[in-house]
Amino acid sequence: MSSINDPIKGVCLTRRRFVQGVAMGGALAGLGLGSSALAAVMKQQGPETLRGTDFNLTIGEQAVNFTGAPRIGTTVNGSLPAPILRWREGDTVTLRVTNLLRETSSIHWHGIILPSAMDGVPDIATGFKGIKPGETFTYRFPVTQSGTYWYHSHSGFQEQTGLYGSIIIDPREPEPFTYDRDYVVMLSDWTDEDPTNVYAKLKKLSHYYNFNERTHADLMKDIKEKGLAATWNDRKMWNQMRMSQRDLSDVTGYTYTFLTNGQTPVEGWAGLFRKGEKVRLRFINGSAMTFFDVRIPGLKMTVVAADGQTVEPVSVDEFRMGVAETYDVIVEPKDDTAYTIFAQDIARSGYARGTLTPDPSLTATIPEMDPVPNLGHDDMGMNMMNHVGHDMSGTDHSQHQMPDGKMMPGMQMSGDMDMSGMQMAGEMDMSGMQMAPTPSAKPAMKPNPSDFTAGPVHHAPTEYGPHVDMRADAPQYRLDDPGVGLRNNGRRVLTYADLKNLRTTHDHRDPDREIELHLTGNMGRYMWSVNGVKHSDAEPLRWKLGERLRITFVNDTMMNHPMHLHGMWSDLETGDNNFIPRKHTVIVQPGSRISYRVTVDAEGGWAYHCHLLYHMLGMFRTVVVS
Repeated sequence: MSSINDPIKGVCLTRRRFVQGVAMGGALAGLGLGSSALAAVMKQQGPETLRGTDFNLTIGEQAVNFTGAPRIGTTVNGSLPAPILRWREGDTVTLRVTNLLRETSSIHWHGIILPSAMDGVPDIATGFKGIKPGETFTYRFPVTQSGTYWYHSHSGFQEQTGLYGSIIIDPREPEPFTYDRDYVVMLSDWTDEDPTNVYAKLKKLSHYYNFNERTHADLMKDIKEKGLAATWNDRKMWNQMRMSQRDLSDVTGYTYTFLTNGQTPVEGWAGLFRKGEKVRLRFINGSAMTFFDVRIPGLKMTVVAADGQTVEPVSVDEFRMGVAETYDVIVEPKDDTAYTIFAQDIARSGYARGTLTPDPSLTATIPEMDPVPNLGHDDMGMNMMNHVGHDMSGTDHSQHQMPDGKMMPGMQMSGDMDMSGMQMAGEMDMSGMQMAPTPSAKPAMKPNPSDFTAGPVHHAPTEYGPHVDMRADAPQYRLDDPGVGLRNNGRRVLTYADLKNLRTTHDHRDPDREIELHLTGNMGRYMWSVNGVKHSDAEPLRWKLGERLRITFVNDTMMNHPMHLHGMWSDLETGDNNFIPRKHTVIVQPGSRISYRVTVDAEGGWAYHCHLLYHMLGMFRTVVVS
């Protein structure tokens, strides 16, 4: 089982950090600090911060120990996480990256607007083939933005083994908020297993790491609350679909140890403050597969930036972070007491933690994790009221029949079909198309006022077959939905509907055309794709320089997918065209639809993918801008 609650498990110290720690320990002992104070000071030691415009970064391997079992991690300059890079808006940075691994490596500067050749994705970024063993590649580009970002490998599973770090870009102009202290809070997930073995296990048994399936106790609880008939019908429906209401996360605390700035939950990371100070916390989800739900019991958090871009301040108790998202918050501790930074994973299988404290000897209570949530009808892209009174005689009969006789949107197909020899259609360009409703494209419910794309859902022919086990028939635009596990929990939870650009929309043009992309998969076979086509079989998306696009995602799966477009901003459509927030990573909730606008202003090749590492092989597209 996971080591997250085992007090004898050790913290991660690379040899370099261990040597530094011994030296610092001797110095602090000379100052008269006791062991508890020394431990607290050591816990707040994070990755080294490198400043300026000229950097030398070396990718290598190093022994690390998060769980009591030594393993080999992928490090940058001997550090895991990698050093924090601090740049300044308006400067030009030069980064010489040397690869000492035995395999090709790379670094992608996540969320940074730069030329394609500097983006760091092998065989997609213009002219970039990766950094071969023993070679050095020089990245050089102007810094045109400010805020909180991060960097990571885009080669193999190196991101999972430790190649990730933080980026802070200081603005040229004063920021619209003030603070007294500034901390990076990098959240991540570590496994002692070889990531190749993790992926192999998921391919053989997709729920291998899911130990939160429903039990007899859950059944008895449902019968007591809903009655026998309703419970029976509900369980029968899920069994017919061969899907799980607790299919929340592919990889869990069964193998993962969740880290805060490289520290395990046993030790935790610590940041100091004085009562009455404003503390800026730059949260980064640098994990491979984990969604984190973040809160600081006893403290309100004022969200001031999302994905590096300032937003209208909003006060919350909690927020969800998809993989690769960043949020900047400001907290104002009023008391001389410690507070726990608590980040539980979406599957409630473990947590990362830190401490804000005025005194190194003070710690705070760690809250209990929330109950394991259940997915519902909305998370399947269905709404039962949508089907009441409909004539179902012409419906696609490959769909499931519900116990009450109605047809359920979403399907499970059995049998094997070799799709490798088929010429399959790519993405659906909806511009100029007049498409009549069909039995498998029923109109959605009354649209959300923010939904710019309300209308029939169109499934490409490539979505039909054993490689796709579900299709959302009535996906809703759910910007104000905090997501499974956070609904009605008694806390004020941030939603995308809360995000408003602090200044104004950068490009007010209406979209020139719309592209609808369906996120598809077969969970049982652990196959992921876009419009039913995996990346290796797909044609690139070809966009024209200067055009304004609307990208509409429809999530035909029951999992959250954080979608990341390289090189260009994603302007999230929230209903207020004057203050559209900009993001680089957008969560598409299960069974939902969401849209954003893209100003196509960057030539070359770009990656476009789900940021869940083990989904990325299939749920990926290459974008070519010319």
